[in-house]
Amino acid sequence: MSNTLANVVGTAAAICSITSFAPQAIKIWKERDASAISLRTYSLTVTCFALWVVYGVMTGAWPVTVANACALVMASLVLVMKWRFREPG
Repeated sequence: MSNTLANVVGTAAAICSITSFAPQAIKIWKERDASAISLRTYSLTVTCFALWVVYGVMTGAWPVTVANACALVMASLVLVMKWRFREPG
């Protein structure tokens, strides 16, 4: 496989990972309601992205590090809004 094709596939995967959280984050922010969000799922997702970032740093795989760091920020944003907009109780 050519390096160019691998880079195109990797870039597309990174863009999909990063932007996949945007619609959910925007919806939560507009509605100020995160009740439909699973705290466990997003906690696990954030943990997974954090581990990928650590892996990328440890192996020097900067595309993995950067892509997962961006996705980590987006997923963390959803998780923070889950805590911020929770119902009091």
